[in-house]
Amino acid sequence: MDAPVKRLSSRQVYNGRIVKLWEERVVQRHGTETTYERVEIKSGASVLAVDEDLQVWLVREWKYALNRVTLEVVSGGMEPDEEPVEAARRELREEVGLEAATYIPLGWVDPFTTMLSCRNYLFIARGLTPVPVEHEEGESIEVVRMSLADAVHCVERGEITHGSSAVLILRAWAMLGR
Repeated sequence: MDAPVKRLSSRQVYNGRIVKLWEERVVQRHGTETTYERVEIKSGASVLAVDEDLQVWLVREWKYALNRVTLEVVSGGMEPDEEPVEAARRELREEVGLEAATYIPLGWVDPFTTMLSCRNYLFIARGLTPVPVEHEEGESIEVVRMSLADAVHCVERGEITHGSSAVLILRAWAMLGR
């Protein structure tokens, strides 16, 4: 399929620590010129820790952008030159105090494809060992354990609204829970 727009110009209007914003002039298929905004957020990783009894570790955390508490899998942004699995490993240790013997990659998701570029890599962590928690200064996290089946029900009932969490939980259920 051909692109229905052609970029005429691109100007970066913001370059922050996590977010970059571009303003772009485009011409649409029938010749109409307009402005698009494009946002790039650094890539991230999400990881679902699953034990031998199909119990999972989730986090309940206040999220600044939403100004509310959410229930989701362990997630975080990747540092420069960090591999996705290393980000998953670091976040699992920092947020819930676990290390895993095995990380099973389950692909990635594009959270919002219309104007946002932010690849988020998905992993299941198995072979879990407790380690000291290393929360970051701005984090207030409650660890929540439940069965994988209950996590699926939380997705189905709309109690888990974080897109990467929902996809990861459902992919884990398809792989492990049936």
